Amino acid sequence: MDQVLLGYIGLGLMLGLSGFGSVYGTTIAGNAALGAMKKDPSRSANYMVLSALPATQGLYGFIAFFMNKGLDFSAGVSGLMMLCVGTIVGLVCLFSAIRQGQVCANGIATTAQGHDVFVNTMIYAALPEFYAILALVAVLMAF
Repeated sequence: MDQVLLGYIGLGLMLGLSGFGSVYGTTIAGNAALGAMKKDPSRSANYMVLSALPATQGLYGFIAFFMNKGLDFSAGVSGLMMLCVGTIVGLVCLFSAIRQGQVCANGIATTAQGHDVFVNTMIYAALPEFYAILALVAVLMAF
């Protein structure tokens, strides 16, 4: 298959999968926030912050896409390598955002029950985020 085509497929997967993960993760947390506001609407700002956290993986995918979109796959840069890197980065961001959304949803539900776990939830939510950051750094170092 053509190196240029493989490279662009890799870029598309990097952007698309990370964006899909953020959509899914923020929806998971957002649904929990809507339910939590029925119980305790006074903490809606905390719910909103936690609901927005999984959106960062989509930003990482966009940054990686933007930093690599100008590569010339016909002049020595391997399209196959970009396909592999793009797929891996996209998948890491996809699963990281989904799992982070689940962590945030649990934190939102627990907060609505009257427990003060906002800071702890932020710390736990940073753990899956770390691997998305590593994937972003790896793709920026790869080319």
